[in-house]
Amino acid sequence: MTGGVRAGSGGPRGVGAQGGAPVGRKPPVALVDYGVGNLHSAAKALDRAGADVRVVPTVAEAAGAAGLVVPGVGAYRACLEGLGTAGGPAAVAEWLAGGRPLLGICVGMQLLFEASEEGPVSGGVAALPGKVRRLGGGVKIPHIGWNQVTVRRGSRLFAGLPDDARFYFVHSYAPEPDGEAVAAVCDHGGRFAAAVESENLFGTQFHPEKSGRAGLALLGNFVNEVRAAP
Repeated sequence: MTGGVRAGSGGPRGVGAQGGAPVGRKPPVALVDYGVGNLHSAAKALDRAGADVRVVPTVAEAAGAAGLVVPGVGAYRACLEGLGTAGGPAAVAEWLAGGRPLLGICVGMQLLFEASEEGPVSGGVAALPGKVRRLGGGVKIPHIGWNQVTVRRGSRLFAGLPDDARFYFVHSYAPEPDGEAVAAVCDHGGRFAAAVESENLFGTQFHPEKSGRAGLALLGNFVNEVRAAP
């Protein structure tokens, strides 16, 4: 990761850094229900961040939405199998190819990579190169709780968040910390990718819907990416 800083510059465009009201129209954002995510918390947070939230059982049924959110809680294999009922990795790849913004949360972000050591399992979306790996030794695993991240300069997802912003993590595996798409890193038994960002693809290893005002501001930035997309 190059040009790392603690946060982006300027104010969050969707909600204020203190969790203020969203700005502008509410773009339609589809939240995929494939049986492996905390949909209630995610839907509520996205609504507060300024999205018109629509829960859909498949990616195909998100066709009328301007943005897509893929949650994920639990093991990589279970989430990948669940995603199969929603259209599978190919449907997610097709969404990304169409240029509309997508946000993966926790294992939903991990699925954007090629494979995971958890299993091990291959056959992910492969929108990003690399493998999801188990966190390093010498620390308590799973990594549960609040932690700070170091953000790449110019990140749209973290725009305006304060240097001391903390986010809520619950995981034992994470993508490697290097690569052009890595937008933020965290350290727990070693560095790992805490967020990714590449064109219309976004992802967080932490749970923004459980991360208070900082998480709401980050979701507001994603909603603004959806609002601004062609």
